[in-house]
Amino acid sequence: MSVALVWFRRDLRVADHPALSAAIKTHDRVLPVYIHAPDEESPWQPGAASRWWLHHSLSALDADLRKRGAALHVRCGDSLAILRALVKEIGADAVYWNRLYELASIARDTKIKASLRDDGIEAHSFNAALMFDPWEIATGEDGPYKVFTPFWRKARARLEPRPPLPAPRRIEAPRANGGIAIDALGLLPRIPWDRGFRDVWQPGESGAQKKLRRFRDDAVGEYPRSRDIPGEEGTSRLSPHLHFGEISPMQIVWSLEEAAHGRASAKRRQGRESYIRELGWREFSHHLLFHFPKTTDENLNPKFERFAWARKSSAQIERWQNGETGIPIVDAGMRELWTTGWMHNRVRMLVASFLTKSLRQHWLVGARWFWDTLVDADLANNTQGWQWTAGTGADAAPYFRIFNPVTQGERFDPDGDYVRRFVPELKKFRGKSIHQPWLDPELQKTSGYPPPMVDLAESRARALDAYQACK
Repeated sequence: MSVALVWFRRDLRVADHPALSAAIKTHDRVLPVYIHAPDEESPWQPGAASRWWLHHSLSALDADLRKRGAALHVRCGDSLAILRALVKEIGADAVYWNRLYELASIARDTKIKASLRDDGIEAHSFNAALMFDPWEIATGEDGPYKVFTPFWRKARARLEPRPPLPAPRRIEAPRANGGIAIDALGLLPRIPWDRGFRDVWQPGESGAQKKLRRFRDDAVGEYPRSRDIPGEEGTSRLSPHLHFGEISPMQIVWSLEEAAHGRASAKRRQGRESYIRELGWREFSHHLLFHFPKTTDENLNPKFERFAWARKSSAQIERWQNGETGIPIVDAGMRELWTTGWMHNRVRMLVASFLTKSLRQHWLVGARWFWDTLVDADLANNTQGWQWTAGTGADAAPYFRIFNPVTQGERFDPDGDYVRRFVPELKKFRGKSIHQPWLDPELQKTSGYPPPMVDLAESRARALDAYQACK
């Protein structure tokens, strides 16, 4: 009787799971395994919000597997040692997994694959997280892209949506000893700061599919417009589900393509294409991190090594983190993050621009805070997003492009709905005036909301001077 292990990592689903499908097709019995070894995957250890999500995602996966006759076998420790021990215990012929693309993960997985094969055990890995492996899309000179538009032009032309692999109805699993409870991993926070998460999110494959259906059926047609409006639920909010592999990008593309066939309006088709392009940005981020792995901690553009960042100010950083800058849409974004573990993408750009340009604090300060507080904290996306806004990365917004949070708020939150939701002190301000409460000093004083911590015009001038000095 043939036996295999399926090593789950950030692919916490049963449908469209290449490793699981291949193992079940080839072997009589399959043991689903999760090994908690975060220090093996990246120097960037998962933050508190990510650990909260992981706990619930693992629990959801275990429940899904139990419905199919198996269970998630959980261990904690050295991955190679545990895999070897399990192979020996259950008499496995092969180990299957889906690929990760961070530098440390690649090194670890390469070593494990070679070691298992040296032991006479088959080892198979698959792409389950991206539309393309990061090395598949290359320039005419066979190098990596640093500009999104030509990258996506080539990738989109090659993209061939396929039907997702079905979830297995039944999994025959061997018995294995030594597993631990998911609770024993200690992933949940010690203080209940995650209460708001539970009102917004349903980690797991079922939650991902619900989000996809809502977006596909109700929101995709308005996506090109509503994706910029933080007061509306106009985005898919699939990012944490994608990061933890509860849904694959190919599942999303196939679902949107299928929904567009025949009956879709031009508006829905345009919305679908706009959203798929955003998935392309995710692909581009992983492409960059694979080819330029040092960018998690270093500027991609070396000229910014000479840039005069301001001296690190704990007081300023703390006000930014707490949403107490006195700039309403910035504070709304930072409070949304703390409350829900997520922030609207346009607002992410605004709060990042404020930190790196208005306060001239290094982008790593923001990247590390997002890493700890975002439920969708993804090393590739987080790195690309912060370097893009700071002007230090690939295809980045020029440093001299400094978002004005007042005009951005007036344009994309004209009635103040978003600000009012997360900054209730300003609830008495109406319309666009909510974005400049300092113009009504008496009302601002009674509201208890602080004045701006910096003059936006002066801080812009100082940032531009610093940029000119390093050109």
